[in-house]
Amino acid sequence: MPTAQVNGISICYDELGEGPALLLIMGIGCQLIHWRDEFRQMLVDHGFRVIRMDNRDMGLSTHLTQQRAPTLAQMAARRTVGLPIEAPYRLEDMAQDAVGLLDVLGIDQALVVGASMGGMIGQTLAIENPERVRGLVSIMSHTGERRFLVGRPNAIKVMLEGRPPRTPEEAGERVVRIMDALASPAYPTDPDRYREMAAIAFERDSDPRGFGRQLAAILSSGSRAQGLEKLTVPTLVIHGKEDPLIPVAAGRRTAKLIPDAQLWEVDGMGHDLPAQLWPVIADRISEFARRESCGVA
Repeated sequence: MPTAQVNGISICYDELGEGPALLLIMGIGCQLIHWRDEFRQMLVDHGFRVIRMDNRDMGLSTHLTQQRAPTLAQMAARRTVGLPIEAPYRLEDMAQDAVGLLDVLGIDQALVVGASMGGMIGQTLAIENPERVRGLVSIMSHTGERRFLVGRPNAIKVMLEGRPPRTPEEAGERVVRIMDALASPAYPTDPDRYREMAAIAFERDSDPRGFGRQLAAILSSGSRAQGLEKLTVPTLVIHGKEDPLIPVAAGRRTAKLIPDAQLWEVDGMGHDLPAQLWPVIADRISEFARRESCGVA
């Protein structure tokens, strides 16, 4: 896959299709391949030029292995007493990676679609560089305010417990356990699909410490509430009503803060993008882009 040199690091990306640019940004610990090919093709079929990127510290982008993040215990302790968390980088840096990629690709503006941490990066990008964002789609994300940082205890626990996988098979079983806690109750997925994707992702990249650095970036970046209140970028907020990791209240808060934002609460959806919903999500993104004049004609 091609890479772009931005902000002193290398960002891996791919692109498919022709038309208005649509940038997909994934969540913590995930790679560009977690925007599944079939879903990407649906967006291409709607007339978009779809770009996927590996965030720093994941996939084939640069891993900042020489930089250390605080331990989970240290981050939890400092957050509990309201002290700042020091991190190798912040969401602002990750947003500038996306801006740099757009520069390399010669793209002035893009429709930015981010999931979970990717939504946080997208929000930050829209706040800091609104001229580069034709529209924002924030999926299962939050505003950075402390009250939305913690979901159900079992959802947090399953993501953080256990030793890092050492084989593709162990990676598969770990993802099955995680998705058993996070996935959409109304849209079940065959566990073998999780195992297959987890094995592919493990072979492509396995860096558990990258997860810790990305988590530190989230927790150190603070609230985006004031910036979101001033946002003029057309915005669609998508959130599952059954999300156990980032509760639907966080999506409601995001939409309330952003002037004229649209909110779509999805019945039966958890903290995932189940295949059964791909067509309707792609349709809704395309409809939003057309209505807000930030996509295909």
